Amino acid sequence: MPGARAESILPLELRGVSFQAGRQILLRKLTATLSAGAPTVVLGPNGAGKSLLLRIAHGLLAPTRGDVCYGGRPPGLTADVRRRQAMVFERPVLLRRTAARNISYALSVAGVPRSERPGRVADVLARTGLKALADRNARVLSAGEKQRLALARAWALVPELLFLDEPTAALDPSATAAIELLIGAISAAGTKIVMTTHDLGQARRLAGEVVFLNGGALVEQSPAERFFAEPQSEAARAFLKGELVWD
Repeated sequence: MPGARAESILPLELRGVSFQAGRQILLRKLTATLSAGAPTVVLGPNGAGKSLLLRIAHGLLAPTRGDVCYGGRPPGLTADVRRRQAMVFERPVLLRRTAARNISYALSVAGVPRSERPGRVADVLARTGLKALADRNARVLSAGEKQRLALARAWALVPELLFLDEPTAALDPSATAAIELLIGAISAAGTKIVMTTHDLGQARRLAGEVVFLNGGALVEQSPAERFFAEPQSEAARAFLKGELVWD
């Protein structure tokens, strides 16, 4: 697969980002810098703003206030930045075609030359353990296979930045383990992963750093080892103990 690009879109900077829906403020003056390296895992109780944060960082939603900047560029999502990032949702939307053609179509939309697509498809199917399912209709795959295909489709684009929103929430332990291995491989290949999860065990296994949200605000951002060993806020300590965290 193609190598790294010369000009990075990292770090991803969130500068005073707020998001308001009607009278409800869902994100509050959030400022954070996400740099290249090990996965960043976004944690927090239900309603903390985790998925919303990913959608704003990816460019699906615009913040009500504040800026999102990529690689030191001026605020805004340019076509170049959009091509160099991807997002996989908890329930991925797959096309009514084979697994291989799902990936090939994504490559065509991204402007990858037709001559390069078969090799890219075959490579990523092999990397994700889906080679035997290349000609199977994507809609009849198991939940775990569908999620692996969604990750394969994103990985084939060689994104520098990949957002994952609860990628294993609906999966059994075996499928979850397979997805975690795949996330580790994508990260090791040089893609920066920013993901949400409710699974603290998964966060411990995958995170290089943790961003902890509560009530739409960023409470802590720290290396994962330090966060789990010595959380700095009462809210984080309560969350790790399994206690309710009130906004």
